[in-house]
Amino acid sequence: MATISSTWYLLLPIILSLCPTTLCATVIEDLKNLHQPPDFNSTILSNCLKNPSLRYCSSSPMTDLDEIFKFTIVASHLCNESKNPNCVESFPKVDLRNRPNIAPLYLSFGFFWKYCPLTIMSIDLSNNSMKGDFPIDVLHCTQIQSLDLSTNAFSGDIPIQSFSPLINLTFLNLSYNCFSESKLSDSHFFKRFNSSSFLHSGALLDRKRFTLKAVVLLVGFPILVILMVIGLVWLCFQRPDILPRKLQTSMRFTPAILKAATADFSNENLMGMSDVVHIYKGILRDGTEVKIEMYFDDIPRDSYRKFVEECKVLCKLHHKNLVRVMGWCRSRKFRAIITEWTKEENVEMWLSGSGPPWNHRLKVLMGVIECMRYLHEEWPEVDYELNTSSILLSDNMEPLISRFKVVDQNNNRRKIYRVGVFLLEMILNRKVKEEFDEGHAGFIRYMRTLNPEDLQQKIDERMEVTETNFHQVKQVLSLGLMCIDQSNNEKPSFAMIFNTIARAYKATLVSVNHRIFHGEKFKGHVHVQT
Repeated sequence: MATISSTWYLLLPIILSLCPTTLCATVIEDLKNLHQPPDFNSTILSNCLKNPSLRYCSSSPMTDLDEIFKFTIVASHLCNESKNPNCVESFPKVDLRNRPNIAPLYLSFGFFWKYCPLTIMSIDLSNNSMKGDFPIDVLHCTQIQSLDLSTNAFSGDIPIQSFSPLINLTFLNLSYNCFSESKLSDSHFFKRFNSSSFLHSGALLDRKRFTLKAVVLLVGFPILVILMVIGLVWLCFQRPDILPRKLQTSMRFTPAILKAATADFSNENLMGMSDVVHIYKGILRDGTEVKIEMYFDDIPRDSYRKFVEECKVLCKLHHKNLVRVMGWCRSRKFRAIITEWTKEENVEMWLSGSGPPWNHRLKVLMGVIECMRYLHEEWPEVDYELNTSSILLSDNMEPLISRFKVVDQNNNRRKIYRVGVFLLEMILNRKVKEEFDEGHAGFIRYMRTLNPEDLQQKIDERMEVTETNFHQVKQVLSLGLMCIDQSNNEKPSFAMIFNTIARAYKATLVSVNHRIFHGEKFKGHVHVQT
């Protein structure tokens, strides 16, 4: 094995001539300030002729001359820092243990490790808290017999393949680092050295940690799965509105959903109450405003099943003139029906308040009749209340039938009778009905006693009936009387009622459009919105 003595003997006079009294203060300053002497190239060539085994002799001197020059300076400093007894004659070890201030500096000089002197047998860089990947440049010193990198913070993979040329390496210490756990295929490398070489290095499988991981995996994972299943089940049964829309049940509400929608059933959201029912306004998670009718009546199980089946049917009803039923809820304390939120104004309040004109009343009649035809044709099992107090008005003056239910037997004659009452209430003066102590029944009996001329005197004068629409009012009035006539076995059909109202409504629209086209004022009333 070649020695460094001849190299040192030739190069040291050059370095000493550049620093006559002592070596420069730091390696960095030397590398920055010193320059190659004019005869440095010839000195290197001569040195390689005498000792071709030197590592830098295998390189092209013209290419690596600057690196070789830096190598000689770093080697001189490092030999002294490692406290070698005679750096001119021998450089047997690199000893920078417990030198955290300078060890990373010398480790960064890749050109030194590239031309590592063949005399170096031991490298010790332990206890320096150095970080980063494995210092692979050190492995250029293939002749070394001892390498100690313990008590640092090196991480990443150990370059196991790069250790193959180090055939003389008998002592290796990589303990107390943060290397990545090695693969099972690298077991031959670890058998080459004692297990103490890798204590707490992270490279070997820690049986205690492996056992702990296995326990956590085998016990913790099933527990996690169980908790996730329990959470999913809780969401499905308590807060299905949090689930993705595809997993939500569109009609069944839970007490937890209603509690969240009403801010824990706060008094601010309580719109009305009695001994049996509380009415709340709520806002669902998607922002939909709803009306929640909570019934605190204790009903048998069979009655509750019937209630649910009825709600399922009502949830399928969809018409612009029908209050939408969104779902139901049941708990131990109450059952609830959830519908869309609507204005509290009904037709009765509307008629007694603003005294709407005929064309506005006809629009409301048209909406109610259209909804009746929808229910009659598609849902004949659904019955409904039809009076001015149960018909609500939306923001755009659309009528909404708000009270309906599923019945076992439906009576069409009774429905037509209700239509007649509703038509008369929409046309006649409210005072006519209020004069009767017997209420609704007395009002109907009184209507049957009047002849057409008397009835015309009872028409609500606030409608401002003109000669143009007087005929329409008379037609609707006559239709109402036919519907309530109990002596007549042939009641008007739903088709006849619908066609009569539809013709009057279309005629009103034509009349209004004609007046607007000719610039006529409609006696202070606004145009009907359709």
